[in-house]
Amino acid sequence: MPCGVAAKQHLISPAQQPKRLCLSLRLGLFLCWLLTSLPLTAQVRLEITPPQREIEQNVLAYLGEVSPRNTREMRRFAHYARRQTQAALEALGYYQAELELSVEEGNPASLLIRIQPGDPVRFGLIDLQLLNATDTLITLPQPEQLRTGQRLSHQAYEAAKRNLRNQALELGYFSYRFTRHEILIDPVEGIADVHLHFDPGPRYQLGEVVFQHEGELSDDFLQRFVRFAPGTPYHIQWLADLNRDLRASGYFQEVLLETQEDELIPHQLRVEAQLRMRAPRTLNLGLGYSTDIGPRVTAQWTQHWMNQQGFSRGFETEVSEPRQGLELWWQKPLGRPATDRLRLTSSITQESFDEQESLRYGAGLAWHHRQANQWDRIISLRGEREDFRVGETEDATWLTLPGLSYARVQRDRPLDPQRGYRLQMDLLGSRETLLSDVDLLQLQLAAKALTTWRLQHRFLARLQLGGLATSNFERVPASLRFYAGGDQSVRGYAYQDLAPRNSRDELVGGRYLISSTLEYQYQFSDRWRWAGYVDAGQATRTPNELLEPKVGVGTGLRWISLVGPIKLDVAYGLDDEQGGWRIHFSMGPDL
Repeated sequence: MPCGVAAKQHLISPAQQPKRLCLSLRLGLFLCWLLTSLPLTAQVRLEITPPQREIEQNVLAYLGEVSPRNTREMRRFAHYARRQTQAALEALGYYQAELELSVEEGNPASLLIRIQPGDPVRFGLIDLQLLNATDTLITLPQPEQLRTGQRLSHQAYEAAKRNLRNQALELGYFSYRFTRHEILIDPVEGIADVHLHFDPGPRYQLGEVVFQHEGELSDDFLQRFVRFAPGTPYHIQWLADLNRDLRASGYFQEVLLETQEDELIPHQLRVEAQLRMRAPRTLNLGLGYSTDIGPRVTAQWTQHWMNQQGFSRGFETEVSEPRQGLELWWQKPLGRPATDRLRLTSSITQESFDEQESLRYGAGLAWHHRQANQWDRIISLRGEREDFRVGETEDATWLTLPGLSYARVQRDRPLDPQRGYRLQMDLLGSRETLLSDVDLLQLQLAAKALTTWRLQHRFLARLQLGGLATSNFERVPASLRFYAGGDQSVRGYAYQDLAPRNSRDELVGGRYLISSTLEYQYQFSDRWRWAGYVDAGQATRTPNELLEPKVGVGTGLRWISLVGPIKLDVAYGLDDEQGGWRIHFSMGPDL
């Protein structure tokens, strides 16, 4: 790319002159070093008549980076440049182009290439055929660039061949072949006929899966990870699912799947799964912080397998100033170990937030199951006692809580997704006639969606709704009442500060909840994003009050760490009494 330096003449005093000359000398030396140290790609200039950006880019790509050359070296390079330029033009369908190359002497010398592309060759007959394909799932590609009348594009032709090969490998047609694949080009007539005949051959089947590992897990148990039966027509997704399920099970550190053709059964593949077991027990310690609850310490201990059937157990604990909890759990894998399990838990939790105090302990049983439509369903039964104080009310209740949950999460990656969604529904209830101190029915709905446009622009939307029906609200424990406000709810307001209050201005919680977010994020570097958002929400006594939510607006930064986004927000609550400026700090993925 040509460049120039313009000088502006002006007068300086004798005292200033040595300093200015020294500065100019240093600047000149720096520019000389910069020009000689950077790779020079401006040794070749193109003149295309009429100008076409696509031709220019393709020719430069074929030539590659051109280093400085003297006149003799540049003349030798010109012969190579002519061949490469001709190939770049023919790749785009220009077979009648006129080229003129001239070397401009100098040190370094430069090469001028004048190009008159002429009329391009265009596709004529497009002959695409699938042979012996009465029951094949392969389809013929139909790209826009590979049609009669379109300009000849070798790239479009190769893309059509690649499409057929990829389909064959994905669906198990491993004996495929092209019986005819050619482009017949008539440069004088400007016509190119395409003949592409594809014979997929027989489709292979999946055979038995053989597990190779050193561990206690039985082969019968491992076979429950396999979703296909021997004789199933091959599809790469079957192996991808098996690989994913084995990795997500928590039993293995490394999973490697290989296929080999069965010597006894034609066109059948034997699957070998080489597994390396992880450590049987792990202990994870963690530190965290958020402005809602401050610093916290967490610990998780897991025994990943207890026997040949993959039973596991462990405990999880959290300690922070407002919350302390411990949960013990035992888990049995069911028919599909990757997604179905029976989990028994026992826990104790103590919480203290302003006018609220709670101590609850209990035990429960939950059946986790993934349905065919990819929704995760949990059917649970829990017995729980809670001693609580809310405002001036102190009470203790025992609840037997059957529950039902549905959830579905779709995202392109776990820690920092670019797009996806999360849907969840939680329903639980109790009856005084069924070992409970109060009748209640609680429903919570949550939805979250994320999309990214042009890699830099992210849009996040969130909506949460909740409702509680009860015969005696005063006896509903604090953990089942609704509150809004804080890092994960309505920013610009204190944690759980948006809820009904009693006559002494003490928070007592609500029966209904709404919480929503609209957020835009702009990624201005590899690991940093700026965010602007609007939050709205409220916990209320009656449904009508939900129509008057509290609103907060703000801005913030997102640092994309190795453990997920770390978020710092400055928010302003628009309510005159409860709002104001607040700083929020939290971490975790957007979905």
